[in-house]
Amino acid sequence: MPTDTPTSPDLSQDSPADALRSDSMIVVSDLRKSLRTGSSTIDILKGIDFSIARGEFAAIMGASGSGKSTLLGLLAGLDNPTSGSVTLNGTAISNLPEDKLAQLRGKTIGFVFQSYQLIPTLTALENVLLPYELNGSPGAVDDSETVGLARARQLLDSVGLSSRMDHYPVQLSGGEQQRVALARAFILRPPIVLADEPTGNLDTANGSHILDLLLHLNRVEGTTLVLVTHDPVLATYASRRITLRDGLVVSDEVQEPAQHNPAVA
Repeated sequence: MPTDTPTSPDLSQDSPADALRSDSMIVVSDLRKSLRTGSSTIDILKGIDFSIARGEFAAIMGASGSGKSTLLGLLAGLDNPTSGSVTLNGTAISNLPEDKLAQLRGKTIGFVFQSYQLIPTLTALENVLLPYELNGSPGAVDDSETVGLARARQLLDSVGLSSRMDHYPVQLSGGEQQRVALARAFILRPPIVLADEPTGNLDTANGSHILDLLLHLNRVEGTTLVLVTHDPVLATYASRRITLRDGLVVSDEVQEPAQHNPAVA
């Protein structure tokens, strides 16, 4: 049953997902983030608790200023909390040294940005392959050439870009660039993919196609998917909906996902 406990510090214990599954890929415990501005302090997150099961698709919702983007940055290890902890796939990341954090982040998390974040001087294929080259087996040239390149080509084909692999970002539409970004996020088969408003800069048709691909890749790869969005329609396709307001979790619901036919190139 859905919960609606705006101020309960024990939400993680009462979460319906926790009651159904104990195999958690992401665990957030009393997570707080504050920013100091001059003589005042702004509390962005005020004690967040939840866990997300392996393979689950969770949508994090909230209005602008609710703290959802800050939360996603903390889940990705791109920022440090003021207090509390984030555990990814059994590893607490909040106090990891930067080198170990970067290594874990590279192999554990795929990130899909609203603004694509492609490197303009690299082709679509080179953009997708980049995380593999940065995080793959050091010195394994043959492995990189065979496994990595084949994986990058297969992913670009799966998102319908087999004929655009040698094109640069400037030669691609916004929807095509986001498809490249999706392929890049899955190149290392990360156990977790975080998506920050991945359809926010796209028209309805392209946004729907990107959602198709996210659901399809999530299903095929078995990845835990966390999607930040302000769009309630987009959130209906998730099996879990976590809503933030003023830095707190105000609802945490398990839901029957809406049906959306996966795109197959």
